[in-house]
Amino acid sequence: MINIKSAYLNTRNQFLTLCSNLETEDYSVQPTEFVSPPKWHLAHTTWFFEQFVLKEFSSEYTVYNDDFAYLFNSYYNNAGERVLRPNRGLMTRPTVKEVYAYRNYVDSKMVVFLDSNPSKKALEIIELGINHEQQHQELFYYDIKYIFGNQPTFPTLKNSIALNDITQKQEFITIKEGVYQIGHNTAGFSFDNELGVHKTYLHQFKISNNLTTNAEYIAFIEAGGYSNFNLWHAEGWDFITKNNITAPLYWHKVKDTWHYYTLNGFKPVEPNKPVTHISMYEAYAYAEWKQMRLPTEFEWEVASEYLNYGQLWEWTNSAYLPYPSFSKAPGALGEYNGKFMINQHVLRGASIATPENHSRKTYRNFFQADMRWLFSGIRLAQ
Repeated sequence: MINIKSAYLNTRNQFLTLCSNLETEDYSVQPTEFVSPPKWHLAHTTWFFEQFVLKEFSSEYTVYNDDFAYLFNSYYNNAGERVLRPNRGLMTRPTVKEVYAYRNYVDSKMVVFLDSNPSKKALEIIELGINHEQQHQELFYYDIKYIFGNQPTFPTLKNSIALNDITQKQEFITIKEGVYQIGHNTAGFSFDNELGVHKTYLHQFKISNNLTTNAEYIAFIEAGGYSNFNLWHAEGWDFITKNNITAPLYWHKVKDTWHYYTLNGFKPVEPNKPVTHISMYEAYAYAEWKQMRLPTEFEWEVASEYLNYGQLWEWTNSAYLPYPSFSKAPGALGEYNGKFMINQHVLRGASIATPENHSRKTYRNFFQADMRWLFSGIRLAQ
């Protein structure tokens, strides 16, 4: 087991660091349903520890504010009623100051609890809560970029994340056919959706050593990729035509040159950076145009030891489904992953926004096929 107290405090402090450059006005904005305000993230991750640790295991704990469970529950039906997701940005109260006071209160009680020799079950839930908060720290980057990237002046945010240029020559790595073991079976934390270690047969395949670059994706755009229905799933074609999508999210054509918004400002598209903010629909269409395909999540996991991954989450052609012998935990925590195993696609790897020590080759991220605000990219297979 990790040093749980140190991990808890480091994770909680890291979120404060991420928000340290925000102005008060930035904390409560919700420009679209799938974006949550920074204030909500800060309060929700705090509520997690209050709800599932302190209320459950500490008989001396007094709830900070009875209304906060309703305001900051996300999707845990077993934990009671909650504010609807599209309405998270309507709350100017509690104030940002009050949310920080809430975090301080819960943290002080958690430190006392961690010093009281908690049970193994409590420690396991705290470790889950730490990883849950790390997920929200990554979501914070997605959300604040969407909040800033849809403003007229394209505000910037001081940050420590940046994509690297792809400089190595593209090659395709051959993975031999065979039966391979899939799933998490080593020491250390994993989510329940990674469990159920099983064997999978794979045909021989090849996978790119590189992610697709902006320059390569511009070639797809200029070749008419967004106007050729033959390249798209029917659902994807409906999505891009209905929403008039002709380029990745945050891209704008200025005087015949593609520009994009980054957290460091609005600038010309950098050709050697990996293309990002790509939906699964777009990743599939690009692969079709290249007469290739996306890897399955099982191919990706087997090939991962040969890949330099971690810049962007990589779309796979696998539906998000349970592994053999998967079972949900009882109660609210059983809602964490299992109930989302429909109409979602798996992404593998990690991104520049993924907190340190939060990635592993068995990690199964998942989103709907139309989502573009996450830090997602393309790796081809054939």
